Amino acid sequence: MTAQILIVDDESAIRRLVRGAVERAGMTADDAATAADALTLAHRPGCELVLLDLGLPDRDGIELVPLLKTMDRAVIVLTARDATAEKVAALDLGADDYVVKPFDTEELLARIRVVLRRHNATPAGQDRLKVGPVEMDLSAHQVWRDGAAVKLTRKEFALLAELARHAGKLLTHAHLLRVVWGDGHLDDVEYLRVAVRALRLKLELDPGAPTLLLNEPGIGYRLVA
Repeated sequence: MTAQILIVDDESAIRRLVRGAVERAGMTADDAATAADALTLAHRPGCELVLLDLGLPDRDGIELVPLLKTMDRAVIVLTARDATAEKVAALDLGADDYVVKPFDTEELLARIRVVLRRHNATPAGQDRLKVGPVEMDLSAHQVWRDGAAVKLTRKEFALLAELARHAGKLLTHAHLLRVVWGDGHLDDVEYLRVAVRALRLKLELDPGAPTLLLNEPGIGYRLVA
């Protein structure tokens, strides 16, 4: 996979480590140690994805997430901050993924590939979606698992469709509740848990050990191939 990656971190050792990994994987890279330099480099044509540390010397990295998204850059937060509130804030601002230091470089490369595939995929709005063994026809409101039809309720279908549109991305509880149930239900996380349990019963080979519809405790859910 060829892509232009921008690595933003105030630690030179991290920048060297990540740059070496992405270049060995066939991608090209720029790097920046400050928020100001990051925004300058992100404006350059060809930049596709930003690996963003939050602890920058001149500005909190969280403030860069919406700015980078307005440039149509994919963003993976790569930080030592592991608090649930930090993860939720970054994801709600538009970050495509969140990786906590210390990290495994092979896992990071896998996350990069997933985000780039999604970022460069056919724009949302297509009628047919396929994520691993699950296929959806949005206009006909039909779902299949390995070719076998699956019957879903209206809310289950809406939830699965939103997860499928952003396959691989961790979507927060608040985001899913807003999209599926509306702004008046942002605190009704139990609605979401019930719908997820129902989807797992209908789509997972082993609902007790899900491999498709995964959760990040306290944060949200993602649908993976």
